[in-house]
Amino acid sequence: MAPDLVKSNPTPSNFVERNGDGDADQAETREWLDSLEAVLQHNGPDRARFLLTELKQKADRNGVEIPFTANTPYINSIPPSRQVPFPGSREIERRIKSLVRWNAMAMVVRGNKRSDGLGGHISTYASLATLLEIGFNHFFKGPDAPGGGDQVYFQGHAAPGIYARAFLEGRFPAERLTNFRRELAAGGGLSSYPHPWLMPNFWQFPTVSMGLGPIMAIYQARYNRYLQHRGLKDTSQQRVWAFLGDGETDEPESLGALTLASREKLDNLTFVVNCNLQRLDGPVRGNGKIIQELEAAFRGAGWTVIKVIWGSDWDALLARDKHGLLVKRMGEIVDGEYQKYTVEGGAYIRKHFFGKHPELLKMVEHLSDEQLRKLGRGGHDPEKVYTAYKAAIENKGTPTVILAKTVKGYGLGEGGEGRNITHQQKKLNEKELREFRTRFGIPITDQDASDVPFYAPSADATEIAYLHERRKQLGGHLPERRENCPKLTISTKGFAKDFLQGSGKDEFSTTMVFANGILKKLLADKDLGKWVVPIIPDEARTFGMDALFSTIGIYSNVGQLYEPVDADTLKAYREAKNGQLLEEGINEAGSMSSFIASGTAYSTHGIPTIPFYIYYSMFGFQRIGDLIWAAADLRTRGFLLGGTAGRTTLNGEGLQHEDGHSHILASTVPNLVAYDPAYAYELALIIQDGIRRMYEVGENVFYYVTLYNENYPMPPMPAGAEEGVLKGIYKLKPATVSSKLTRIHLLGSGPLLREAVRAQEMLGQLGVAADVWSVTSYKELRREALEVERWNLLHPTAEPKRCYLEQLLSKEKGIFLAVSDYMKSLPEMIARWVPGGIYPLGTDGFGRSETRQALRRFFEVDAECVTVAALSQLARRGEIKPAVVAKAIADLGIDPEKADPVKV
Repeated sequence: MAPDLVKSNPTPSNFVERNGDGDADQAETREWLDSLEAVLQHNGPDRARFLLTELKQKADRNGVEIPFTANTPYINSIPPSRQVPFPGSREIERRIKSLVRWNAMAMVVRGNKRSDGLGGHISTYASLATLLEIGFNHFFKGPDAPGGGDQVYFQGHAAPGIYARAFLEGRFPAERLTNFRRELAAGGGLSSYPHPWLMPNFWQFPTVSMGLGPIMAIYQARYNRYLQHRGLKDTSQQRVWAFLGDGETDEPESLGALTLASREKLDNLTFVVNCNLQRLDGPVRGNGKIIQELEAAFRGAGWTVIKVIWGSDWDALLARDKHGLLVKRMGEIVDGEYQKYTVEGGAYIRKHFFGKHPELLKMVEHLSDEQLRKLGRGGHDPEKVYTAYKAAIENKGTPTVILAKTVKGYGLGEGGEGRNITHQQKKLNEKELREFRTRFGIPITDQDASDVPFYAPSADATEIAYLHERRKQLGGHLPERRENCPKLTISTKGFAKDFLQGSGKDEFSTTMVFANGILKKLLADKDLGKWVVPIIPDEARTFGMDALFSTIGIYSNVGQLYEPVDADTLKAYREAKNGQLLEEGINEAGSMSSFIASGTAYSTHGIPTIPFYIYYSMFGFQRIGDLIWAAADLRTRGFLLGGTAGRTTLNGEGLQHEDGHSHILASTVPNLVAYDPAYAYELALIIQDGIRRMYEVGENVFYYVTLYNENYPMPPMPAGAEEGVLKGIYKLKPATVSSKLTRIHLLGSGPLLREAVRAQEMLGQLGVAADVWSVTSYKELRREALEVERWNLLHPTAEPKRCYLEQLLSKEKGIFLAVSDYMKSLPEMIARWVPGGIYPLGTDGFGRSETRQALRRFFEVDAECVTVAALSQLARRGEIKPAVVAKAIADLGIDPEKADPVKV
């Protein structure tokens, strides 16, 4: 650790005296302060810290209340006396940074000249350039570094700067920069933001959805430790960096997991907050100080905080601040005023900042207005930033956050530097372009500047050689995404066989089939077991997975420091440093972040971990749908398991727990494969095939599978059903009676499949023949049908293809009714490929706290209501009299005047 760098500051010893309120004995105060100064000089900050701690404890014991503050003065955490020498060439790095700045700006300006409003952001990278370049040149380890590369979560709006640097490295031709935000253009383009789905060999992490980058970074750092402690990979040399904006920290996810990072002692994690004091519309904290606010939040959460506020030009002034008056003035100015200083000249700064006190005016009387204007912020000072980064990577025992003060739109001049509109700045006029060119020393003429050309020195130029050498020393280019993971093989003949024969009279829920059958078997598999990563958000006992506590253990970075209250039971709560289960607490967002870290380990670490994240299905897409979308963008692999699913299957929970729409939401994610199995053999075949597709074939998909807590006997698999289980539908039970009436086809899913079977029996007793079909995936049926439909559209002269659903139902005639524990719009997804369409029954409306039987009657999806719906369709065709339907309604105890479940 580097405590001297991080935890001391250069506040003058008489700062408290000068700013103290009501000092009754200034001589005594000076004696105390002089004593502290002597300890610092002769024994160092560690001794001073010890003495101050002892004094505070003594005061506490004697009832002396000391006002709490989590803040330090508004100055750099690391004083000049402890600043480390800069190891590189300041001049060459400045020129490289200037070239990147120009090309980043040119991408956006050129794009908007070609197509007005195309988009792109200049100002974020303009403020971030120094923070990133110090990382690229000295700290960020590439994928070929000994011990592995770092994971860097780049601030999403700074993408142009990352592309511009890659251009100088020769990774992108100028044509692709020209096509920034025009991905469909000839020659290829560049995505607007970091998107691994769109640029799978470049971007590692999607970060532009505000707040998701920080929480994913925290859980990635924790997952790196998990891999190390389980012996799956040595990640001890790898670091996670997360770059985020100060405005982004308003998102709850940004700061919501800070205590996990300190609790887990993630000293492999560094946050760099780009504090340019502005969000999209104006100041982040116009009436406050965002850096001080964030310092308190991070320090309170147990992080080491390094503030990089002032550039080197301020060092001499601070050294002359004998009475602490300058530090006091720095601390009392609000951010809105600091932004005003940015856009005004030196005369304004002299009058409004220094002019409050004659002593401060005298302090800067030797400086011109131009020199005052150029007093810089720390985030633009390479030496200050380098020192902070070095302190961060040497810090041990806690995560580190660097709060770097910058100017949004730095270098854009009057058109955008520090102004409220700068986030939306996409154009510069000719004067501004020439000023930008001159300020950063780009060797192009005035005429050329107005055309905004991309500029790169020759391949043998000093800057390019330096740039390549630095990246070579650090292990290669970043960002870079690789897929060099060994394949896993699952026995398609052996794995599912134990679940194909059924359970006889024994009753199980699909949740129990998964937890005590499929997962247990996977964990015991000699080839797959060690790669399985179960993830649970404090619901293991709900899902019957508490047996895993004692068998595979709950991961803890410190093991177990206590004896649990249930230590003498078979299912004792056991934490272990090499524990395999990730028990995340009541934290869906954190659990999903762990799922993403595990499901992308094949690319970030080259190892095939298989996450199984099981949770209340209601709290998946509804609560953390943005993280699921990020997982899709990230090409995550693994299984999301929506436990206790369905709107009528979960007893007694009610409106906020009963899920009737997660499959609708799942249908919106392009690479998510969604299934709603009813029986053990369906579930086993789905998971077996999912592992094959993701970890053997290498498909970039992930799975959503719903599980239920209703117990019933698990039947054996009908002969030849395997293909239909995976494709989405198969005939489960043909009609057992003959009838002259139109045949009814009952499509059932999940536990409601059993209501369809019961309705088949009721209809049979009324002389109506009905077939029962199990629909395991409406989404898969729709996806394949749309694929075939598109092919036919684009190949009009070829023989038309038929989708699986059309092939399967081509010889089927009759009336098709669908029932599931989800909204009616779910089966309607496939209606146009079903002969005659589909009459859907579903659970539209809010959930209720009730029994399953009462809920299914309330939502009109029980067997009785299915039977009445079938009879009603026959009556509409004129095949039976309406009186028959009315009699059935009465006989089956259905209230025709009951409330519409959608409305109540």
